[in-house]
Amino acid sequence: QVQLAESGGGSVQTGGSLRIPCLASGYASVNYYRGWFRQAPGKEREGLAATSPVGSTLVRDSVKGRFTVSRDNTKNTLYLQMNSLKPEDTAMYFCAAGRGGLGFQPYQYTYWGQGTQVTVSS
Repeated sequence: QVQLAESGGGSVQTGGSLRIPCLASGYASVNYYRGWFRQAPGKEREGLAATSPVGSTLVRDSVKGRFTVSRDNTKNTLYLQMNSLKPEDTAMYFCAAGRGGLGFQPYQYTYWGQGTQVTVSS
């Protein structure tokens, strides 16, 4: 059974940094596209970054330069490095895995984690 587990969320002040990992179990993540999404209260789920099985990456323009995605296939772990955090980055952050290609659409991903909360205070 495929399982994804995010961790590392928490509270940080404006301008701070966080790195959140997502551990995959139950399958070899090397064969899957993996992505990061976030959802704030009252808003739609938003794709932030994604990686392909061969290491290509895609980062949404609105967070490019602040957020970086990386993966360690030997550890079945996906990472989201977030720098220069702003209050508007406050949201629940989710990782996902699937075979729908490199992109930001939720329908491209089959498996989802439970999410980890990130709160940025001013």
